[in-house]
Amino acid sequence: MSQAVRTRPDGSGQALSEAYDTALLDLDGVVYAGGSAIAYAVESLGTARAGGMPLAYVTNNALRTPETVAAHLTALGIPTDAGDVITSAQAVARLISEQVPAGARVLVIGGEGLRVALRERGLEPVESADDEPVAVVQGYGGPELPWGRFAEASYAIARGVPWFASNTDLTIPSARGIAPGNGAAVQVVRIATGAEPQVAGKPLPPMHRETILRTGAERPLVVGDRLDTDIEGAFNGEVDSLLVLTGVTDGAQLLAAPPRHRPTYVDADLRGMLTGQPEVVEAGAGFRCGGWTATAGRERLELAGEGEALDGLRALCAAAWTAAGAGSCELDGGKALARLGL
Repeated sequence: MSQAVRTRPDGSGQALSEAYDTALLDLDGVVYAGGSAIAYAVESLGTARAGGMPLAYVTNNALRTPETVAAHLTALGIPTDAGDVITSAQAVARLISEQVPAGARVLVIGGEGLRVALRERGLEPVESADDEPVAVVQGYGGPELPWGRFAEASYAIARGVPWFASNTDLTIPSARGIAPGNGAAVQVVRIATGAEPQVAGKPLPPMHRETILRTGAERPLVVGDRLDTDIEGAFNGEVDSLLVLTGVTDGAQLLAAPPRHRPTYVDADLRGMLTGQPEVVEAGAGFRCGGWTATAGRERLELAGEGEALDGLRALCAAAWTAAGAGSCELDGGKALARLGL
């Protein structure tokens, strides 16, 4: 069933932590960057949890086990159990288990998170194409993953073994900047084999299914920083989303977003979970939010008024998305964003 095209961010009279039954939180770029917590994350999540909102951490990063992720979050000041963490390794392990015999051997190109997830599904991780695997699974293995691992995957795939990938994110945020992600590594094997993997991670349905199975959420709010994984995953799952601007997405990308990448709400950081969201309303030929009014001109987006920068961004989203309809906005929003400092 097709969804209505979103043309503006929604408002909410309730705090989002009260309006939704579970927060499904991305990690990299939302809760932490590298090993450090993002500003306001610890306090905001603590307040949401104390108010009764269950928190689940949903990550495309298949390198670390849920236990390791939970320990990291707890050390940052966010008490977390392993059961609160859902990874793309778990999603891809379930996908594989549905297509191969119980106890089957699976060639692992990646880290410990994949091996643990496969064992949880009764599958045997192996390290070589010569170990007679019935499937190949590839996930982020960290910056030290040896180049020869890609060759092992290629040898097995060339023999007709089905290929699975935890996710295809091209990049991953780190404390030093943006680094190549699993999608870049998948591309190496794709070039060598000409094959295409079955992919489990965000934004595809296997990851959303895994998340709902493990959390039991009925009215979840997806919270993320990436349009092409977190927000598109929420769109595919037909659930609401909050984009936070602490990760990879900037204002220009948000204004140009096609319908599947348009979040329900936009805020600076995780403090946005604890508040209502201002309404964006039509104002003549444009849209108003707070003290700002945005309109779509012939070549560029125009912004008038003053006030909170995020209100201006929300108004610009409404003008850009309405002008674009079911496409991507091509109007120049640079001057308007510069005025907001975004």
